[in-house]
Amino acid sequence: MTVAGHRHERVAEEIAHELSIMLAGELKDPRLEVSLTITEVRVSPDMKQAHIFVSVIGDEEEKKNAIAGLDAASGFIRHELTERMQLRRMPELHFHLDSSEEYGNRIEELLREVKKPPSA
Repeated sequence: MTVAGHRHERVAEEIAHELSIMLAGELKDPRLEVSLTITEVRVSPDMKQAHIFVSVIGDEEEKKNAIAGLDAASGFIRHELTERMQLRRMPELHFHLDSSEEYGNRIEELLREVKKPPSA
């Protein structure tokens, strides 16, 4: 593949970087005041869709509110990213809750339980 064939991957990395900066203090929605981390950004090869995976520390209600806040701010975020990255067209942004860390922790916990010697 040529360098141009990996453009969507470079754009995904730049979106993750710029969005992390924006989440650090530029977005004023109270729903986004929880601990948010951008875990992954996937941009489709045709550059029309961007799926952004977000890890949220908090209860289920806070997680739902954080995703709703990001969805509500997606127009503003998309506009800001277009200007910062100097792209002609910014992919449509889709935010998803990333629960892979919790899933991994649960697997580790189960493995520890299996390895425990049986108590007599």
